[in-house]
Amino acid sequence: MRVFVAVFPPPGVQEALIQAARALPTEAFRLTDPERVHLTLKFLGEVAPEDLPRVTSALERITRHDRPFDAATSSFGAFPSARRARILWAGIGQGHGEFRDLSRAVESLLEPEGFARDDRPFVPHLTLGRARRAVSFDPGRADHPRLGFAVRKIDLVESRQGESGLTYPMLTEYRL
Repeated sequence: MRVFVAVFPPPGVQEALIQAARALPTEAFRLTDPERVHLTLKFLGEVAPEDLPRVTSALERITRHDRPFDAATSSFGAFPSARRARILWAGIGQGHGEFRDLSRAVESLLEPEGFARDDRPFVPHLTLGRARRAVSFDPGRADHPRLGFAVRKIDLVESRQGESGLTYPMLTEYRL
């Protein structure tokens, strides 16, 4: 099973972000369903069902180290760059440092369990859509809502491809 660790904003924030993305001056991005908007802290990839207890046990220690915090979206952006945009995202303003710390904590807890640290620097963002091919996108001209939300938990999630598309069943929830 494909597994990742994430924070899901409340449904109202998810919906407002997708509505704002629909108003962008581009139709190149296929937008995600609002309920799937999330911030990935760590993508684990394929995890055998028999290895899942080690992962859940390691992540339980997050509750001892990290505290709840408040976050807010900032601006729209694109990966890998505005000139060759493939992924549309909403950035994080308030809570940016806390998300970076939380990601580092997750990495530290899972590294002893055989999950290598990510080589790329962590950029807290909420993925909103993907383009089939690279497009030019100027995020500086886009109106974006500043939406606040409380971060009180992280989730261990399965990414499952089904007949009706991609779903994200929650495996375990960890309160901060």
